[in-house]
Amino acid sequence: MKKPFFVLFAIFFIQAISAQKESVVISIKNDASAPIINRDIYGHFAEHLGHCIYGGFFVGDTSKIPNTNGVRNDIIKALKDLKIPNLRWPGGCFADTYHWKDGIGPKEQRPTIVNQWWGGVTEDNSFGTHDFLNMCELLGAEPYLSGNVGSGTVQELADWVQYTNFAGESPMSDLRKKNGRTQPWKVKYWGIGNEAWGCGGNMTADYYANEYRKFATFMSDWGNTGGITRIASGSNSSDYNWTEVLMKNIPLKMLGGLGVHHYAVINWDKKGGDVDFTEKEYFLTMQSALKMEELVTKHAAIMDKYDPEKKVAMIVDEWGGWYEVQKGTNPGFLYQQNTMRDAVLAGATLNIFNNHADRVRMANLAQCVNVLQAVILTDKAKMITTPTYHVMKMYNVHQDAKLLPVDFKSPLYTYNGQTIPAVSASVSKDQSGAVHISLVNVDAVNKNKIEIDVKDLGVKNFTGTIITASKLQDYNSFENPNKIVPVAFKGFENKKGKLEITIPPFSVLVLEGK
Repeated sequence: MKKPFFVLFAIFFIQAISAQKESVVISIKNDASAPIINRDIYGHFAEHLGHCIYGGFFVGDTSKIPNTNGVRNDIIKALKDLKIPNLRWPGGCFADTYHWKDGIGPKEQRPTIVNQWWGGVTEDNSFGTHDFLNMCELLGAEPYLSGNVGSGTVQELADWVQYTNFAGESPMSDLRKKNGRTQPWKVKYWGIGNEAWGCGGNMTADYYANEYRKFATFMSDWGNTGGITRIASGSNSSDYNWTEVLMKNIPLKMLGGLGVHHYAVINWDKKGGDVDFTEKEYFLTMQSALKMEELVTKHAAIMDKYDPEKKVAMIVDEWGGWYEVQKGTNPGFLYQQNTMRDAVLAGATLNIFNNHADRVRMANLAQCVNVLQAVILTDKAKMITTPTYHVMKMYNVHQDAKLLPVDFKSPLYTYNGQTIPAVSASVSKDQSGAVHISLVNVDAVNKNKIEIDVKDLGVKNFTGTIITASKLQDYNSFENPNKIVPVAFKGFENKKGKLEITIPPFSVLVLEGK
């Protein structure tokens, strides 16, 4: 009996030793040539879709819900706390059916519009240009207007630019003043169409490049003295030919930014549940989300061919997780809950953007309120913030901070014979000298040990904040709005300038060193 016991013990001991993972060693480079992480990477998106605008942001000035000119005060406060840098509006697919002049002037005289893309609902245009741009002023956020190229005209878009930006005397500035706004808003960011390859007109890349040139020509003067940033409708995920054609055929002096859209989706025909999902579905979602690294790298390489000085920004103006709508809700309203899966997805994606800050200089999470991977959900007078909200708030320390490039080999998260990187990281140093280290453990099952040498960073004292949960499927509800919130993290030691960290499964962590 003794021999089998010792054999079994030896086998168990060997297995236990082999099961111990080696630490992930992350090196941080103090690279003087590294870029600043543009605050606009942390932008958001508000489309006329479901209850994002009506019943979300906008309740009307007669509502009993506290508001400023019809916009909910609690949402304004939450987004200001988030340090929202910019907000994209009015779409999305809606943008290429939206005619901005229908949304100005006395509200009772505005024509209605049928939202053919999202539920076929009739909207009264009570939320228009003034409402949106004044709201952005309340938020302290740059507005990003998506112009109608698909069903609009060059004159219509040129008039919108003049209406919002021109201080002198002109037909459009006079109309603006008549409608109650004396000074222009000076809108900087302008999208020229949206998803021109799809709902924006089903155009080819060559055709759209010419349309872009035409529209861009009449939005400004020869030297673009207004300083607007004209942004081209970019590719659908891995359509690298689209990027190639636009970079080749549009003069760089006419191009301020080039979009990219990518959603983390399992299968467009069977997207999986927003709350009732398996580890397999989680793995596949994260596999799709982490493809962002490849997409950004390859699109950037094409842009570098034509723009080696990196003057044109890559703008990922739609990204996020996309699942089946919550059971019992309108399929056209794209309402989904927001779980720990979304927190992990957001943290890993933002790390990718940070690490590619030399080219990625704006991004817009889809969408801000009540739609897709929302940071805010509302139910009549109630409002809650989601796990994604908390991640973006934890990460806002990176805004306008200097990137400190990282180098490491990630362990693998394995599921059913497939693998993806388990650890995601980005690091920055702000103007005060504080260092912020963002870490994500994508692995749904295993914790990971991480070592970081911080001796040369000029900081000694570290604190940590983490967001995690007991289950991947956990979320904040209107009944339990604080089920998932950031808490202090103590699972690390600083041993003579070397941080030793143990990060739990499916969690997002930010360390601050001062």
